[in-house]
Amino acid sequence: MIARLMARVGLVTPEQRAWAWYDWANSAFFTTVVTAVFPGFYASYAAAGMAPAEATARFGLVTTVSMATIAISAPVLGACADYSGSKKRLLALFIAIGATACASMVFIGEGDVGLASLLFFIANIGVSGSIVFYDSLLPHVAKAEETDRVSSAGYAMGYIGGGLLLLINLAWILQPAMFGFSGTVPAIKASFFAVAVWWAVFSLPIFRTVKEPHGRARHAGKSSIAIVAAFSRLATTFKEVRKYRNAFLLFIAMLLYQDGIQTIIRMAGVYGAEVGVAQTSQIAAFVMVQFLGIPFSFLFGSLGVRIGTKRAIFIAISVYALATLLAYFMTTVTHFFILAAMIATVQGGAQALSRALFSRMVPADRTSEFFGFFAVAERFATVLGPLVFTASVMLTGNSHAAIIAILGFFVAGAWVLSLVDEEAGIRAAQES
Repeated sequence: MIARLMARVGLVTPEQRAWAWYDWANSAFFTTVVTAVFPGFYASYAAAGMAPAEATARFGLVTTVSMATIAISAPVLGACADYSGSKKRLLALFIAIGATACASMVFIGEGDVGLASLLFFIANIGVSGSIVFYDSLLPHVAKAEETDRVSSAGYAMGYIGGGLLLLINLAWILQPAMFGFSGTVPAIKASFFAVAVWWAVFSLPIFRTVKEPHGRARHAGKSSIAIVAAFSRLATTFKEVRKYRNAFLLFIAMLLYQDGIQTIIRMAGVYGAEVGVAQTSQIAAFVMVQFLGIPFSFLFGSLGVRIGTKRAIFIAISVYALATLLAYFMTTVTHFFILAAMIATVQGGAQALSRALFSRMVPADRTSEFFGFFAVAERFATVLGPLVFTASVMLTGNSHAAIIAILGFFVAGAWVLSLVDEEAGIRAAQES
C-alpha cells in the first residue's frame, strides 16, 4: 500500500523509495531540533539568565562553528567515500554520531548552556555529514531524467515525516500532563529523544535496499591509502574545475542563495523570539510550513520538468527575496505566519531542484566528491548567515540589519545562476 502510494508520487523503484525514507528520517531533526523547539529551549532554558541578545549571539556562534567544521571536512570525506566505496558506511557513522548527541539532550539542565551548545554542535555535525553521503547516492538510484522528480519526492517525504513527528511533539509540549509528563520541559526533552529514535529507525531502509556504489579503487587495502588517494583526487578536482564550469557556477550560485535559505531556516526561531513571537506560535507556524510544503514540493518537481530546472529555481529565489524584505517589517504573530506560508511554497522546491540539477552536472563515479562540494555550499551557507546575525546583534542589539544582508545573498545568487548553461553542464558531465 505504502509502496504503491510512493510509486504514484514518483518513487518508482524500491531503491528510490528506500533512498527517500532518509529524507523522512533526518527531517525530524531539522523540524524539531534545528527550527521549532530547540532554539526556544536554548534561549529560555539552557541559556537561562542570559540577555536575549546574548543568547541569540551564542546560538549563532555554535551554529557557525559546527557548520564551518563540516564545510571544511565535507569535500575530503566525499572524495574518500568515492575512492574507497564507503558512502553507506560513512552515512551510518554520521547518523550514529548525530542521533546519539540528539538523544543526550535529555540531560541538559536549566542554565546548562555549555552542554546544550556542545550537543547541538555534535548533532549538527552528524546530520550535515550524513547528508553529504545521502545526496551523493541520488544519481545511483535515479536516472538523469528522473532526478528532478525523485529529489522533489524525497523532500516531500521529508516534509511529511518531519511534520508528523513535530505534530506529536507539539501535542506533548502543549498538553504534557495528558501524555504523562510532569511539565513542559520534560516533554521538550522527550521530543529530542524521539527525534533520535525516529532518525535511526527510518534510516534502516536505505541500508537494506540501496547498494553501495563501487569505489574508484575497489580493492583499496588500507583506509590510509584511501585517505591519501582522496586528497590526491581532491587536488585533481580543483585542477579540473574549468572542465565543469557550469557545475562550478551553480556551486557559487548555491553558495549565495543557500546562505539566505539556511539562515532563514536556522535563525527564524531566535529571530521570532526576539520580536516577541511565543514559542507555541512558532511551533504552530513551523508545523504549517511542513504540511503546506508537501504539495509545493511536488509542484516544483513538475515545474522543473515543464519550464526547466533553472527557471523554477529562479521563481523560488524571487519568493524568498520578497519574504526576506517583508521580514524586515515583521512585528506581529500574524506577520510571522504570513512569512512562514510564503517560505513553505518554495523551501522544498528550491533545495530539491538545486540538488537534482547539480547531480546532473557531475560525473557519476565521483558523486560523493562533488556532493562534498555541494555540501560546502549548504554548510558555508549556514556559516556566513548566522555569522552576520551574530555580528549584527553584537553591534546593533537587534537582528534587523542582517535582514538586508540576507536579501543581498538572494540577489547575488540569482545573478550567478543566470550565468549557468544547464544543457552544457549536463553534457560535460556525461562526456567525462
